[in-house]
Amino acid sequence: MTTMNTGADAHTSTGGTLQAIALILLCSLAPAAMSSNDDPHYTEAGFFDIHVCNWPGRQQFLMPLFSTARFNEVQSIEVLNPRGDRLVELDLERYRTIKRDKQPDKRVFIKQIDIPPTASDGWYSARITLNSGEEFINRDYVIRHMLPQAAGQVPAHEEQVMEIPTKLSWEPVSGANYYQVFVRDLWNDDQLIYTSKLLTRPELELPPGLLKKGGYYSWIIHARDSNSHILLGDFNHGSLNKPVTFSISE
Repeated sequence: MTTMNTGADAHTSTGGTLQAIALILLCSLAPAAMSSNDDPHYTEAGFFDIHVCNWPGRQQFLMPLFSTARFNEVQSIEVLNPRGDRLVELDLERYRTIKRDKQPDKRVFIKQIDIPPTASDGWYSARITLNSGEEFINRDYVIRHMLPQAAGQVPAHEEQVMEIPTKLSWEPVSGANYYQVFVRDLWNDDQLIYTSKLLTRPELELPPGLLKKGGYYSWIIHARDSNSHILLGDFNHGSLNKPVTFSISE
C-alpha cells in the first residue's frame, strides 16, 4: 500500500485544495513502478511530468513535478522549455513524500508557475544533476490547452435533498477521458471521507452508508485528459471545479 505524507514533512500548507492535490498526485504517480526504457518521462534518476492546470480562482498555469527515490543524491532539478531555456528550478525544500510498503520512500518535488507569454507546445525537459555530477534528462511533451472545469453537478450547489443520494453525477467535460471525485464531510471538520478511483464516466456510484441523513457535504471533480500516456505522461491537461455543497434532510 502507498500512502501520502501530509504532515510537517510535506513542506506545504494544508487545506482542502492542497490535500486534493496530494491525493491526485499520489494516485497518478502510483504506476511509476512500471517505468519503461522507451518512455522519455523516466530515467534512472526518476520521473518527470508537467500538467497544464485549470483551477478555480486563478489563471491557467503549469505544474512541473519530479518524483524520485534518490532524493538524497539530487543537487538540482532544472526545467527547460522546448528551446532549451531554463523555465524554472524546482525547490528541493518543497516536496511531498510518498511512503511505499517494502520499497524506499519517494519525494515529489512540485512547482506551480504562470504560463509565460512566449510559451510554446513541444518537448519540455528536466535536467537532474546529482551530487556526483552525473546528469539526467527527462522529457515531457506539453500541449497548451485549457480543459474546462466540471459543471452540471447533481446534487447541485447548496441543494437540500430529501433522500440520501446513491450517486453523484455531472456533465461530460469536453476533452476529459478520466475523472476523480473527492467527498468531504462538512459537519466533521471538512474531513475527506471518500476518494474515488479513476472514472471513465461522469458519475460516481456512492458506497452504501457513506452519506447520512442530516449530513452536509462538499465534493470536487478532478478531470483529466489521459492516464499514463507515453507522450504526455500521467496526464497533460487537468481541471478542478469549485467545491459543490449539498445537505440531506433529517
